[in-house]
Amino acid sequence: METLTLPWRIFPKTIEAACYNRGRLALLRLGYPLRVTLLKHRGLEVILDKTMWLCVDSNKDDQPILAWREFQIRGRRNLHLPISCELWLYHSYAGLIMGSALDDLDQVLENYALK
Repeated sequence: METLTLPWRIFPKTIEAACYNRGRLALLRLGYPLRVTLLKHRGLEVILDKTMWLCVDSNKDDQPILAWREFQIRGRRNLHLPISCELWLYHSYAGLIMGSALDDLDQVLENYALK
C-alpha cells in the first residue's frame, strides 16, 4: 500500500474482536491486500492489509477518508477482547462516518465469513 498524506486528526479507537477477527480471517483466506466495497456508503471501499484498514473514496481516485492503524495485537492471547488501534482521519467529514463505516465493514466481512 502506498504512503499516505498526513492525517487531519488521529484518535485512539477500539475495534470489537469479532470485527477484527473477521477481517484477519478474510485476509488469510483471500489474500493481501483485500478490497471490500461498503454496502451502505456509496463509493466507499476499505482496503485491508496487515498493518492498516484504509477507507477510500473510489469515486475520487481512491482519496483516503480514514484508516484504522497501529493494531495492538502483539502478544494477543484473548481472541474475544476488543483490539486497540489508532483511527486516522484524512477527510474533514470522516468523523461523521467513522462508526457507521466500521459497522458496514463488519457486516460485509461477516458475509465473507459465511461463504
